[in-house]
Amino acid sequence: MNLILETDRLLLRELKLSDAKAFFEMDSNPNVHQYLWNKPVQKIEETIEIIEFVRKQYVENGIGRFAMISKETNEFIGWAGLKYNTEIVNNKVNFYDIGYRLDEKFWGKGYASEATFVWLNYAFKTMKVKIMEAAAHTDNIASNRILQKIGMQMTEQYLEDGISWNWYQLENENYNLV
Repeated sequence: MNLILETDRLLLRELKLSDAKAFFEMDSNPNVHQYLWNKPVQKIEETIEIIEFVRKQYVENGIGRFAMISKETNEFIGWAGLKYNTEIVNNKVNFYDIGYRLDEKFWGKGYASEATFVWLNYAFKTMKVKIMEAAAHTDNIASNRILQKIGMQMTEQYLEDGISWNWYQLENENYNLV
């Protein structure tokens, strides 16, 4: 994939194995995983496997999560992007979802909202996705706020492994005009 998206402050590009160290620092932080089953990665090899899995999605699905890079500092600050889900989530399969994860030191600065706005625009206008889906842990106030800010509507709550999640959807209002 040669796709690169930009915002005023962010460069969104494919995840690379060279991102592994910074990705591991983010994903090994227990605070980052507070609303993600509390299972931070323990070894950098796990992070490398995740990056390889995402890179495989680029080939198989033409899309995946991308690295968020600060234009100002050139730092890896997290990831954001689209995923084509082929596994069952909330009794749904074969759908696009939008997601993000940031290193804790970048929380509360608007980066996730900035990136998700760009990804939603790309999904609806370029990819012609009919419906965008997303999930957020019910107690994760910040993540729920981000999804609401980009226009997504909570449609239901569901349980996965005993954890309550909010399910969001947004229909592409221009879909039938294509």
